[in-house]
Amino acid sequence: MSLWVALATIGALLLYMFVTIRVGSARAKYGVPAPAMTGNADFERVVRVHQNTLEQLVVFLPAMWLFGMFVSARYAALLGLIWILGRALYAWGYYKAADKRGPGFGIAILATIILVLGSLGGIVQALMRG
Repeated sequence: MSLWVALATIGALLLYMFVTIRVGSARAKYGVPAPAMTGNADFERVVRVHQNTLEQLVVFLPAMWLFGMFVSARYAALLGLIWILGRALYAWGYYKAADKRGPGFGIAILATIILVLGSLGGIVQALMRG
């Protein structure tokens, strides 16, 4: 397996850790004590970035590794980097305003779709080869 895919995995996890830390910081900044999840629109956007990133990781990470195993480790890592950049753009936009999250979401979801469908194609080809 490629060290590049492993490095892209670490990049995705570091991004997730960053958005996680932002939730704690936003709690203090906007005066939203745990366990509350609502109360300030700016805080709620920070929480949504965190939650949506977690939701996307569940699909992205296994898809990237499967793509790396059955299609191309280099392209898996490249798509992983594109996903990270898309998610960072998503977070940056969403922190500003909910309607600014679209471009980053689009970039990241496109990378995920390519990884999932590419993995499926690679697995089917491997099964057909025996």
